[in-house]
Amino acid sequence: MTSISAAQSHLTENEIWWRDHYNFLNEKGYKLRNRYSPDWVPSWANTNKASINCEDGVRSPHYRLLDAQRTRDGVRVSLKSIVISRHPYEIEIGRFFCTSPLSEDPANHCVPIYDVLEVPTNGDLAIIVMPLLRDATEPYFDSVGEVVDCIHQLFEGLRFMHRHHVAHRDCMELNILMDGSMSIDAWHPSDQYMSEDYKRVARHRTRTQSPPRYYYIDFGISRKYEASNTNPLEVPIFGGDKEVPEFKEDNYKPRNPFQLTFEIFLDHYSGVEFLSDLLSDMMHLDPAQRPNMDEVFSRFQVLRQGISKWKLRSRVAHHDDSSLFDLLAHWARRIQYIVRRIPPTHTSLS
Repeated sequence: MTSISAAQSHLTENEIWWRDHYNFLNEKGYKLRNRYSPDWVPSWANTNKASINCEDGVRSPHYRLLDAQRTRDGVRVSLKSIVISRHPYEIEIGRFFCTSPLSEDPANHCVPIYDVLEVPTNGDLAIIVMPLLRDATEPYFDSVGEVVDCIHQLFEGLRFMHRHHVAHRDCMELNILMDGSMSIDAWHPSDQYMSEDYKRVARHRTRTQSPPRYYYIDFGISRKYEASNTNPLEVPIFGGDKEVPEFKEDNYKPRNPFQLTFEIFLDHYSGVEFLSDLLSDMMHLDPAQRPNMDEVFSRFQVLRQGISKWKLRSRVAHHDDSSLFDLLAHWARRIQYIVRRIPPTHTSLS
């Protein structure tokens, strides 16, 4: 039988950190997958199986993020370890949006914080417990209405943050996730294309059939300001979106963080050109000329009102996905939705 030390050599350095905290997390009520147990023996040991075909053979793709199961109710959660001295406001801001009445507001699209654990081996580390979410762009959007629903929630959520004097400062694609409403099968946390047991491709519905809720995550470089501070100035932090004009020149000039742009992933799609003028204004070279989020949301609502139901049901094609089969499949779904009276969008005008 494969020895435990040989099994553990299959883990990455980051995974070893989680393995070393397996028992601590278990005592706190969060059970990691077998791969991270100190007693783990690979399921492919002494078999003809390849590790890449086994559930416990898939490495975690994240640096300080891992999934777990909450033992009291079986709910799957996401665990994020943070260095407190490096990101001193992340817990505070995350908890702020989880307090009543903000937590009950439907406009709040900040990821819920279930728990915060102090790491006993390092006073500068903490583990944030959140719901297990998935990539917001996979699977691809199917219709214009699905994109409209997504953008509505993202604009609504960012306006909500700004109205409560919080600047996210890193609104990029990787920091926007969605819940599992679309999923028929529970997905594997390290490979969301596969089922949780890693035996088949994870099935899903379209966003039109089962609309997801989108969330902003990662408040590591976010800031909260006093309501009286109407024009806070900060040196821009180089975030994930490298196309922000401020990051191309004059990096160290203090700017209002509420005027920073955020990344929208629509450049991968055709059929949503009606948003181009608004998004262009949001990327204006002069931050002072950009619309604030109240203006952005209002302009978006006007755009929505001008879109016909036929247009909302029309295909929004990913540039890598334009085969005749995909087009015919979309039309079949489109006719089915009309017959079943499934609306093309699920967010109301506001």
